[in-house]
Amino acid sequence: MRTITFVCAVGCAVLGVVTTYGTRAAAAGQGAPVTQAASVPGVAATAHTTLKDAQGRTLGEVTLREGSSGVLIKADLQNVPPGTHAFHLHTVGKCDAPDFTTAGGHFNPTMMKHGLMATGGPHAGDMPNVTVGADGKLSVEVLDTNVTLGSGAKSLLDADGSALVLHAMADDYATDPTGSAGGRIACGVISK
Repeated sequence: MRTITFVCAVGCAVLGVVTTYGTRAAAAGQGAPVTQAASVPGVAATAHTTLKDAQGRTLGEVTLREGSSGVLIKADLQNVPPGTHAFHLHTVGKCDAPDFTTAGGHFNPTMMKHGLMATGGPHAGDMPNVTVGADGKLSVEVLDTNVTLGSGAKSLLDADGSALVLHAMADDYATDPTGSAGGRIACGVISK
């Protein structure tokens, strides 16, 4: 596999995205790398979560590392429904099945509108969609520049914690408050 780094064209200062493509794309010469993925310099803090579906099955592990540019979120999942899914940080560190509504809304300490393409957006917890292949596997890295693992209003490790949620459908990047992303199909509480 080859890792390719892209900078989000939507609100360039908002997020950087690293997506892993299979060897077929690499063999076809598609997606020449801009830069290779590297460790985040100046790591200040780390956190993690285990994403589980509504039946309590473990889908995989997610690590979060803070660097000078934001928090790098690396997910390695399997047995995920194929297709494009919204991938958001939510405001409460609770993941009660089956619908995971206890995770609250999107992480939004600065009271912005939802959506990477919305005027007045995005929420700090809005991130680019992720696409799962037919094999149900997902390996992706997303840099969220609007959150921290340190202290302050933008901390994912505040008093009530936070959660990482995978939605049933893609985020349309505009519709407030959720991007029409559908139900919550997996959730994990973020902890140190």
